Amino acid sequence: MTDTAKGTWYDDARAENAMADGHLPVWRHLIGLMPETDLSGCRVLDFGCNQGGLLRLLHATRPFAEGVGIDIAASSIETARDQSAGLPLHFEVGDRPLADMGVFDLAISHEVIYLIEDLKGHADQMLASLRPGGVYYAVTGCHKGNPDLDAWRRIVEERTRTRIIDRSIDDYARLFLDAGFAVSARKLGYEGFIRYERDRWPTSYAHDLDYYREVKAVFRLVRPG
Repeated sequence: MTDTAKGTWYDDARAENAMADGHLPVWRHLIGLMPETDLSGCRVLDFGCNQGGLLRLLHATRPFAEGVGIDIAASSIETARDQSAGLPLHFEVGDRPLADMGVFDLAISHEVIYLIEDLKGHADQMLASLRPGGVYYAVTGCHKGNPDLDAWRRIVEERTRTRIIDRSIDDYARLFLDAGFAVSARKLGYEGFIRYERDRWPTSYAHDLDYYREVKAVFRLVRPG
């Protein structure tokens, strides 16, 4: 990940605030894919939580005991705290070690792993943060199988404070397996309508119709035990 000294991922704060609206239907679909329907008594981690929207949606859909969101964008964490008042959710700026946050039953990251340079270190930390049998869902469409990857790379570098680390689906799977996870994956398979808007990212709209169904991958990573 790169510098987020101004506290947001996007250079434009309006894009930062709009991110959750764009992700919401995908998050709903993702939650529907998870076989863990009863999360009562569970602790849940969202790694790269931004403004906390995914944790709030998950808690509203499948209530859990406690949720922790972590992100290196400080202003986004402030927004997450403001928007989550009264919920059993806690948000931390990401310079705090995961080892200090206790053990989790379920963890999620949505479009984060492609930004992590030391993915081996991340995998090791995530494995250690899960209880035996705990599950980590890592979701990304930024991989070498994405036909629009070059366009995504250019847009990410122009509009955000991050850059894409090139990896294939096999690279991700092998790395998490080597860390000690039991690895499985599937395509996201989102079948909803994809909006076309004037201020959309300048990628191929035709490719976008396939992206959420065929390109975006969901890794289900289980700590054995």
